[in-house]
Amino acid sequence: MDLFGINGSEFIVLAVLAVVILGPEKLPEYAKKLANLVKEVRRMANGAKEQLREEVGDEVADIDWRKLDPRQYDPRRIIKEALVDEFDDAINVAKTSPETSAAPVRTAIAPETQKQKQLEANEAAPFDSEAT
Repeated sequence: MDLFGINGSEFIVLAVLAVVILGPEKLPEYAKKLANLVKEVRRMANGAKEQLREEVGDEVADIDWRKLDPRQYDPRRIIKEALVDEFDDAINVAKTSPETSAAPVRTAIAPETQKQKQLEANEAAPFDSEAT
């Protein structure tokens, strides 16, 4: 039993403490209140799930939520897979290209020697309204 990270022995200790603190007279009353609270939380969770399904549609049912769990992401694995994929792509390009020994493989890089236009004395600087 691993409810809220509590194992069996911890649960027994909590139950004994509840009997000692609350007493045998009030324990059934508080147990009933706890049960009602749990039922209400479950009802609210199911209601939220149904509301989400109604608003988003059946697309929610097709989503594999385990894939989106952030605990599954390992940055080292992601970087390694990206580097291996790029390396494999470069090897495939080199194998299919007939001029593999004649020219080195170049990557797409922005031109380094782009000249910027000088503004005139009274000319306003260009403004991009979508930039901010």
